[in-house]
Amino acid sequence: MEFHLAQLNIARALGAMDSAVMKEFSDGLVPVNATAEASEGFVWRLQDENGDATNIQFFDDPNMLVNMSVWRDIASLKHFMFKTHHASFMANRKSWFESSPEATYVLWWIEQGHIPSLEEAIERLDHLRKHGDTAYAFSFKQTFHTPE
Repeated sequence: MEFHLAQLNIARALGAMDSAVMKEFSDGLVPVNATAEASEGFVWRLQDENGDATNIQFFDDPNMLVNMSVWRDIASLKHFMFKTHHASFMANRKSWFESSPEATYVLWWIEQGHIPSLEEAIERLDHLRKHGDTAYAFSFKQTFHTPE
C-alpha cells in the first residue's frame, strides 16, 4: 500500500479577505497556489470554485481560514514551504494572522488516492493538540515514517 502526506493549517485572519490588512496576502494567493501545484510531489489542495480555500468556512468565525493539501512525502512539502516563494509568505504571516498558543497545523499519512475531509483534518489537529506528536498526527518537530 502506498501513502501520501496530508497537511492542514488553520489561522485567524486579522481582517476580512477584502480588507486592507489582508490585501498583500490576498494578492499573493494565486502565485503561491500556482507554485504549490507546479511543485514536485504536489498531489491535491483544498479549493473552491475560485481556486482557493479562503471562502471555505468550516468554523463559525468567518476570519478563521483553512488550508489543506496532500503531498507525495514530507520532503516535497518541506521544499514547497521553505524553498519557494511560499517561504516569504510564511515570513510575513504575523502581518495577516493572529498568533495562537495552540498548534495551528498538523501532518498525517493517508492512503494514496484518499482525499481527506475537513472533519478528518480537524480531528487530527485536535489529537495533536491533546497528545503531542504521534504517528497519528504530527508536526515538523517530530515526523513519522509512513505506516507499514
